[in-house]
Amino acid sequence: MELVLGEEKQEIEKRDFDLVIIGAGAAGLSAAVYATRAGLSNVVIDGSTAGGLTLEAPLVENYLGFTEIPGTDLAKEFIEHARNYTKIIDNNRVISIKKGDGFTLETEKGEFHTKAILFATGTKHKHLGIPGETEYFGKGVSYCSTCDGWLFKNKKVLVIGGGNSGAIAAISMKKIVKDVKIFEFMPKYMCEDAYVKQINSMGIEYRRNVQVTEIKGDGKLVKSVKFKDRATGKEMEEEFDGVFIYVGLAPQSELAKSIGVELTDRGYIKVDRSCRTNVERVYAAGDVAGSFAQIVVAASDGAIAADSCYRDLYLK
Repeated sequence: MELVLGEEKQEIEKRDFDLVIIGAGAAGLSAAVYATRAGLSNVVIDGSTAGGLTLEAPLVENYLGFTEIPGTDLAKEFIEHARNYTKIIDNNRVISIKKGDGFTLETEKGEFHTKAILFATGTKHKHLGIPGETEYFGKGVSYCSTCDGWLFKNKKVLVIGGGNSGAIAAISMKKIVKDVKIFEFMPKYMCEDAYVKQINSMGIEYRRNVQVTEIKGDGKLVKSVKFKDRATGKEMEEEFDGVFIYVGLAPQSELAKSIGVELTDRGYIKVDRSCRTNVERVYAAGDVAGSFAQIVVAASDGAIAADSCYRDLYLK
């Protein structure tokens, strides 16, 4: 399935809303459903493709109601459901926000005015910051196995980072590639036990206490990876055709910070139990608010944030 999931026509007629939701992942789309049902006029704006990081999950096995479902399919369900309630304007980056009686959002598709804002901007992939990572991005380096795993059919790939995301990526690509290995910086397994069992049963090498120091290539494509054993300091090099990097996520909270929203030391948006921030009529939900990074939690946060907005606008 392609990652562009049935983009709707995006003629924009209405520009004034009770609530503008920034981010069309699980949190933002859930918020849109609950906001509309509460009677709030709203719109969802996303700078990229609607669906969020759910799109990148090769297989989701812990979302209630689905024993297992590809992330692209689950994201499609979210998008289609939300479109029954509201308009989703994706590929429309919010450039700046001005505060007045309400808020004015300058976007790539013009201005929007709103009484309240919900940040559901999620997280983005962290980079290693090593030689070759930037140079070979799109030439063998990727941060999304769902997007690019099929490009390495019958080839040898490395997953850097052995947390749940990296483990899932390796497991999913095992059926496509000739060989897949996992290099983990920490000296222990960093993924759930269920994934450890799958990795071992599938014969995937999970190498711990390893620091990758460089991604090498011929100028066109990735050819090898340099790394060292953190226990012994021994430096090594191994040939790979592709490198998938899963070393964590960073919150996309810069826009919220620009209007005075308070952040944590790690850059996540600070919220109370009702998803309210320190700025009146500004809310945050999902991964950007430092929630337990699970799809079901993001969807729950979105519902809570929409309810808080409704109460603040019409029940006070």
